[in-house]
Amino acid sequence: MSLLLALAAAQAAPAAPKPLTPSEIVAQAPATAWREVRPEDLLVIDYQGGGRTIIELAPAFAPVHVGNIRVLAGAGYWNGASIYRVQDNYVTQWGVNEGGPAVPANVVKKPPAEYDRPLKGLTPRPLGYPDAYAPRVGHALGWPVAWNPATGRANLTHCYGMVGVGRDMAPDTGMGGELYAVIGHAPRHLDRNIALVGRVVEGIENMSALPRGTEALGIYKTGTVARMIASVRLASAMPAAERPRFQAMNTASTTFSSYVRARANRKDAFFNIPSGGVDLCNAPVPVRRTPAPSSSR
Repeated sequence: MSLLLALAAAQAAPAAPKPLTPSEIVAQAPATAWREVRPEDLLVIDYQGGGRTIIELAPAFAPVHVGNIRVLAGAGYWNGASIYRVQDNYVTQWGVNEGGPAVPANVVKKPPAEYDRPLKGLTPRPLGYPDAYAPRVGHALGWPVAWNPATGRANLTHCYGMVGVGRDMAPDTGMGGELYAVIGHAPRHLDRNIALVGRVVEGIENMSALPRGTEALGIYKTGTVARMIASVRLASAMPAAERPRFQAMNTASTTFSSYVRARANRKDAFFNIPSGGVDLCNAPVPVRRTPAPSSSR
């Protein structure tokens, strides 16, 4: 082929499609790539003076603790509670601490150590890259998970925004009255040592952008708190028209696989060198708010 013909053929060839960014993949995801978050799995925290944080609960991983949280929310246990601990690059913690209201009778006072669960029943999507804290990591049921094929056990992981149960020294497991959210670099060393019960899906800034506590472990000085809580409710207890609604991406979908690959291999204009890998906590499961269904007349 002559040089002129070769140049003409090159010019006529269609341009390679532009690689999609992770956010573009999420924005273009079909309806089948999403799952609805059940209203009984949404914990809505409203603060005195305004502001809201919403948490998706994970009953498939800590059913007893999540059951306790539902009971406590239904009883108004946290109404008037506070955020009393904000530790830089670590966690924000809230609850009644000491001297709070009576614990409802149907709360399990000493839950089992729901720090991991059987791998059986899960079909994890492997991340495909090494992890420093577990033999295998990936996603299952819409959550970041780690697992050990040798023991047949799996656990949620302490990524940014994940919510866990405060506890005292073992054998205490925490009944769910004191909760914390990760607001810093993922403290994965806590994995399998504390019950993780969910993740913040909206309003993390109302926990992460607070002044840090000045006492040990980020506790606020006696007589002061970071923020007062007006109420904590399940979305299922709210009037249907007022319920927040969310969808999480189905981690078994081909769209999610494309999203993770794009997180590991950024080829859009800003990136000169794709990293060729991704950390589990740097591939968060996309979650989006959805509008309330329009009422028919």
